[in-house]
Amino acid sequence: MDLYQLFKTKTPIIGVVHLLPLLTSPRWGGSLKAVIDRAEQEATALMSGGVDGIIVENFFDAPFTKNKVDPAVVSAMTVVVQRIQNLVTLPIGLNVLRNDALSAMAIATCVRAQFIRVNVLTGVMATDQGLIEGEAHELLRYRRELGSDVKIFADVLVKHARPLSSPNLTVAVKDTIERGLADAVILSGWATGSPPNEEDLELASGAANDTPVFIGSGASWENIATLLQAADGVIVSSSLKRHGRIEQPIDPIRVSQFVEAAHQSWNSKAEKKSILIG
Repeated sequence: MDLYQLFKTKTPIIGVVHLLPLLTSPRWGGSLKAVIDRAEQEATALMSGGVDGIIVENFFDAPFTKNKVDPAVVSAMTVVVQRIQNLVTLPIGLNVLRNDALSAMAIATCVRAQFIRVNVLTGVMATDQGLIEGEAHELLRYRRELGSDVKIFADVLVKHARPLSSPNLTVAVKDTIERGLADAVILSGWATGSPPNEEDLELASGAANDTPVFIGSGASWENIATLLQAADGVIVSSSLKRHGRIEQPIDPIRVSQFVEAAHQSWNSKAEKKSILIG
């Protein structure tokens, strides 16, 4: 997958819009307008802060269903993404939590979004929703049936989960790409807000060959320079919120700080490469 073609940069920063609780969620507030208003504000803050893409998640719908979400959630997310697309010109992705990849693919195809995130594409993971089995065979066939070119970004050894088989990172990365046909892979820490370690990122990048590797959690303006030495891009949320608190809305000043730190890291990386080549 050509990251530059999709994001107009070879090292994209993807900011996350965490939707307020949606219909059928235990914490649903009764107003879809409130959900849309906050999503529009956050998407605008992310774009003004300089990110290269946005991913929309039903993050506050916890506790999540492990597979299929309610049709009302699909409908609401479709509306929200379309409203965001009216305001921003960035590539848009979807993550329908916890692992409803088919709904994500359907929404993305209908609204002409560019990518989806899938928490468990291959293998079996023990999670707080129970056992989640990867359904790459269904998703890839469904994408072909829809005639869609939506890209699949797949987590490897996803956060808030443990693999049932041996947690060999190199094997997991290769399986996700070669057997699950992921277009990009995502590496996270053990939980929301915790980063992957540098050694794991280097292992994943080595196993992925030319497939892009994204940091999936825990990136901040303090650590992004280190993390990006071994990754192709980053998906970031918590550290962009007011006071760095997950329940708060996006802070455009924190977005700008993060983007600036990431750009400095890329310049440093490019300089090191040119010195080595020279």
